[in-house]
Order: sequence, then C-alpha cells, then structure tokens
Amino acid sequence: MFTGIIQAVGQIETVEKLGDGLRLHINAGKLDMSDVQLGDSIALQGACMTVIAMTPTHFSIDISAESLNKTTGLDKTGFVNLEKALRLNDRLGGHLVSGHVDGMGEVVTFEQVHTDSADGSWHLVIRAPLSLAKYLAYKGSIVVNGTSLTVNQIEDEANGCLMHINLIPHTLENTTLQYLKAGSIVNLEVDLIARYVERMMSFKS
Repeated sequence: MFTGIIQAVGQIETVEKLGDGLRLHINAGKLDMSDVQLGDSIALQGACMTVIAMTPTHFSIDISAESLNKTTGLDKTGFVNLEKALRLNDRLGGHLVSGHVDGMGEVVTFEQVHTDSADGSWHLVIRAPLSLAKYLAYKGSIVVNGTSLTVNQIEDEANGCLMHINLIPHTLENTTLQYLKAGSIVNLEVDLIARYVERMMSFKS
C-alpha cells in the first residue's frame, strides 16, 4: 500500500529487454534507500514494483508485458515519481493507494491559473476513460502518475469524463507532473473505497 505522497523524483537510466518484459535500472534521486531491502515494493509513476537489485543510490526492477500494456512511462528512460511502500506507523498524508494502475488518461489542458505570478496554481484537465468515470466524483481522490490529488470538477462525456484538478507549485516542483502537457498520457488509479462501493451497489445476491 502507498499514500500517493511522492517521496522523490528518480530517473530510469537504462532499459533492458527481458523476455516479454523489461528490466529497468533507476537512479533513486533523493529517495532514502537506507531502509530498502531486496523484495521491497516501490511505486514508479503509481505502479507498484519489486526491488530485485540495489545500491545506496540505485535500484532495479523487472516489469512484465502485462504491466507495460496497462501503464505509461515505464518503457523508456526518463524521470519517474517514486514512493516506498507505506509502513503501519506512517502518516497517511494522501489517501490509501494500492499501486495498481486502473487505466490511462489523456491530458487535455495544463495551464497556469494566474500567469502574472510565478507562484500561481495550475489547472490540470484529464480525460478519463468510460470504465473509470463512475469512480470519479467532486472532491474525491484520484492518483495521477502516483500522486494523490483532489478532483475539483467532473464533466461527463459520451466516452468518459473530464476531471479538473488544481495543482499548487509545491506539487509541481516535487513530482514529474511538471513535465505534463496537452496530449500527455498518464497513469490513473481510482479511490479504493469507490471501487468497493460500486461492487456492493452492483452485487445481486
């Protein structure tokens, strides 16, 4: 389990072909690796992965073809959001996150709200697929590339929905969200509670 509070921005430095999947070698950046052990879970761009090799500054993971098909940003070199798995005594600063990507969305708009100030917030609009639309709600939680965010507005469409999100400068400075632009594809994970509620409402005994 994770919280969606990004602990560091790392970088996939090399990508190796491994069967039908890949082996990624990642520079951990500012992520504290002192308590990480082989077999531990670290979320990359919101996708839970297992550490198979490590040094004080780097770690490696294997990613299957199935995971590659259901995620974006993990098949090439580049910056990635990193979060170590939640411990029972940790603060839950975001919300409960499984690290299992539910689908991918597309950035429609990403622009600064007040262009006359470098400290202004940013308006992010993402088109989510129809399969996830029913789990998204005003003031509900959504995970975008591993980052726990709050939905400020929902606009339903025939093929999904548009979700509006407000980002403060601190979030941009400390995550890979700063690199988004219109047309970017992002990993999405919906709220765990919303999934359980939908199951209970649809179940017929």
